[in-house]
Amino acid sequence: MEIIEQRILKDGVIINDDILKVDSFLNHQIDVGLLRDFATETRKQFAPFAIDKILTIETSGIAVAYAVCEAFGDLPLLFAKKSKSKTMMDDGFYQAESKSFTRGTTSLIYVRKDYLKVGEKILLVDDFLAEGNASLALLRLCEQAGAQAVGLATVIEKRFQGGRDKLEAKGLKVFAGASIKAFSNGKPVF
Repeated sequence: MEIIEQRILKDGVIINDDILKVDSFLNHQIDVGLLRDFATETRKQFAPFAIDKILTIETSGIAVAYAVCEAFGDLPLLFAKKSKSKTMMDDGFYQAESKSFTRGTTSLIYVRKDYLKVGEKILLVDDFLAEGNASLALLRLCEQAGAQAVGLATVIEKRFQGGRDKLEAKGLKVFAGASIKAFSNGKPVF
């Protein structure tokens, strides 16, 4: 989407050969209009799939997923938690290991078993796609539940880090609002 590419060129900051900082409009401060445009296009891309629910991972994915849920006519939004709280002490959870590319950490993510059901068609949504680790962890949660993940919608993908290839190899459709194939001379190449 040209609007997202232009915003990256205007406000994105390349930190090194593989990190793009976009916290001025996507994952610290949020441009709601930009998310609305992304969500509208996501609905067009995934309309044939008869989506039942949107699944994301906390925290940065929640705002993006919320916008997508609204675009689909207020679908339920479910997000995987990155840690267990005192209210999550029983064993009624699916869990999967997820590695964060930007944080360099690995953690377990959790979804209540009664919130993700057999046969549901699930659209995964996130702010970024790099190596695909978070999306693959969400896919594992769906598999545990017997739900069908049909695809991933992500605002920005760094195509050169291989996440899309891993997800497509699992049969998922991937839609990215902006697809970066490389960084060159301090600028993204779309």
